[in-house]
This record gives sequence, C-alpha cells and structure tokens, in this order.
Amino acid sequence: MIVDRIMTVALDKKTAANYAAKAFEEYSNKKAVKVKCLGGGSFGIAFKVNARDGESVVIKFMRADKMMEKEVFDLDLLGKNCPLDMPKVLFSRKKDDEIPVDCYGMTVMQGKPLLTCWGALLSGKKKRKKIGERIVDALHQIHGCKNSKFGDTLNPDCDTWLDCYKPFAKQVLDKAVEFEKKGELSKEIVATMIRAWEKFDIIFDENVEEACLIHGDLNIMNILKSGHKISFIDPLNSMYADREYDLFQFDNLYGKRFFLSDTYRKKYGETKRCDDKLAFYGLWNEVFCVIKSGTLIPFIMEPLVKNMNNRLENL
Repeated sequence: MIVDRIMTVALDKKTAANYAAKAFEEYSNKKAVKVKCLGGGSFGIAFKVNARDGESVVIKFMRADKMMEKEVFDLDLLGKNCPLDMPKVLFSRKKDDEIPVDCYGMTVMQGKPLLTCWGALLSGKKKRKKIGERIVDALHQIHGCKNSKFGDTLNPDCDTWLDCYKPFAKQVLDKAVEFEKKGELSKEIVATMIRAWEKFDIIFDENVEEACLIHGDLNIMNILKSGHKISFIDPLNSMYADREYDLFQFDNLYGKRFFLSDTYRKKYGETKRCDDKLAFYGLWNEVFCVIKSGTLIPFIMEPLVKNMNNRLENL
C-alpha cells in the first residue's frame, strides 16, 4: 500500500449522476429514468440507477487511479468465499473522454447499514448477540481462504506477515511525523505512535502462521441488514493477512453493541497479544486514512489514541 496523499478526480454529485446514467445506458441499452446518490467518501461515490422496467444497478465511481481494478477483483474474490450476499460486479468501465472517471456496476443490495438499523441497535442482548454471531461466522469463513504468501490480494509476495506489515507501519509512522510538522496531525497522536513503535517487537512477538483473506473494512457501516438478511459491502485494502487485522473495525462506531470482536475471539481463538495488536492496527489504519485523504475525524481518532495509550501502560 502506498503511504501518501492520493490525488483524486474532482467530481460533483450532479455531474456524477449524469455519468452514472450514461454508464447504465451503455451497459443495459435501456433509458435511465431515475438516478439516486447512495453516498460516498474520499475516493468513491455510488449511485443507484433505475430503468423504466424496474431493472436497477449500483454504479460506483472511483476517484483515484487503479482503485477500480482492485475493488472489482476483491469483490469477486470475497463473494466466492463469503456465505452471506455481497455485491456482484456486472461491468467495469475505464475512464475516457465521455466519462473521465473509472466506474463499475454491481447488483443492488437490499437493506440499511447496521449502524442505522435502530431496531437492531436497540434490541435485547440475545438478539444482538445472534446478529453478531452470524456476522463473525461469515467473516471466519472468508478467513478460511488462505494463501502461501502474505500481501495484497492482487500480488501477495511476502513470506511472513511482518515482512508485509512492519515496513508499511514504519512508512505510516514516518509520514505521520511529517504531517505533525505541517500541523496536520497533533503531537499527542504522533507521540502515542512513537511510544507504540518502540514496543512493536513486543506487541508482535507471536508468529502469524496463516495468510488469511480479509475484508479490510468490516465495520457496521459496511454490514447491511434487511429483515433477517445480512450482507457485506465495500471491502477496502483486502489482503492475505493476519486474520486479527480484520477485527479492529468491529469495535468502531457501535460495533460493540453486537459483541462482534468478543464473539469472534471466543469462537475462533485469539493470540495472547490480540488486544495490543488491535489497538496498534486501529490507530495505524486511521492515521493511514488521514494521510491518504487529508481528513481527520476526531470522534474516531480520539478513542483509538486513548486505547493505544491504555494498552501501552500494560506493556
């Protein structure tokens, strides 16, 4: 993974909606009669496009080079290994003069993000645990897809997890120090990272035996619920990795309401340093996201810094 600011294509919603209609019409040979923005982030924006006969497709624009190929590949790979529904890619389209942004079309997934499913969030403990168990069982099945090498799904080339992760983590730290000097990261965040880096060999003193396929971004924004049906969407930086690298996202937002991390670890085991590793993974991932996008979200970052500091007190 490149640890640097990603340059993105400027794309406003109105223009993107027009591009979505055009891409749909090229794919389906039908007139687009309704285009609805489903939302987006720093690097992508998605639209649902409908034809008069009811056919609908989600079209996602990737605002940075080479991201489309990676996401299309990962959706296919994860879909083949996940027992729950995931979006199926219908087509992909490289940018050209008519639509100057890479995009791809996929099946429409029913439901709302678990983060906004108030009936589930406010339900009794037993129901929330049951939902959580279905999620972790599906994720564990994804983790059952293994590779002889660690690294990016497109080109896993590392013999060990630390051969893959430690150089990346060092690059994130070095870039964070640069960002602090420019005033884009606080001294507290970087000081915590430096302290954690000094304990890296303790935190990661256990060998990771298996290179497992991971989703990379399975928080409750990327888990959809519709009635009894649960689906996964939006993988990010999927890899063959330490399977515990997939677990730190479970504690973000309101993930703890569904006992996701605890259930996974109780059912499928954990390393002795799991809590320390998850604190490290979580903080480093969020700083990496700030580096890439230039956007810092305090209500996400602050708990991660606090958690890392708490774990360091016990090392």
